[in-house]
Amino acid sequence: MSASVFGHAAEPIVVDVWSDVVCPFCYLGHAILEEAVERFPHGSAVQIRYHSFQLNPGFAVGDAILADDYLTKQYGMPKSQFEASHAQLSARGAQAGLDYRFETTLMVNTLDAHRMIHLAKAHGQELPMVDRLFKAEFTEGLNLADHAVLADLAVELGLDRADAVKALETQAYEQDIRADLAQARQLGISGVPFFVFDNKRAVSGAQPAEMFRKALDITWQDRATQST
Repeated sequence: MSASVFGHAAEPIVVDVWSDVVCPFCYLGHAILEEAVERFPHGSAVQIRYHSFQLNPGFAVGDAILADDYLTKQYGMPKSQFEASHAQLSARGAQAGLDYRFETTLMVNTLDAHRMIHLAKAHGQELPMVDRLFKAEFTEGLNLADHAVLADLAVELGLDRADAVKALETQAYEQDIRADLAQARQLGISGVPFFVFDNKRAVSGAQPAEMFRKALDITWQDRATQST
């Protein structure tokens, strides 16, 4: 393999991820992808980039209701139907070290949460912020529409509270978020999580780790072929 391609100066393998912080499958997919990268022999040469996606863009900004109540009202789903899905997700999540607590999970408009991800990205804290928001949503039952909550999470990661508050009050990163959403439409992404490896191959959904590992292996092999 060429050192110029795979050495310190090499461009990393890029995994672009479209995700929403109120999507339980996104939380699971995030955890499984990170595990796959950690186990990948060339994991240090992989860069994960998150892109904004909104499952419920029409949800009123600032409002928050129990997600189960939202599902019942919005889709007319009996609780028994999504409780079975919750149980399955909780079991898979536990295997990945996640603690889903669906009974306290809230549905919110996620624009402001995405602003915090973009703010964190500007300070090299993108993945920790994604992790923190997912845990806040699905384990702690926090209201991610509440600016004070979001600012607290930013401070936890070492970001400046004033910067977080300003980003929320001024609706910062709006163009970045809209660009992510537009790119999702161009790629035909209608559901998340959605993963794109080196702009070449896609994986949709919270797939098993083996699926992500296969995508990483093939992408690495592509890089090796290109360098010969």
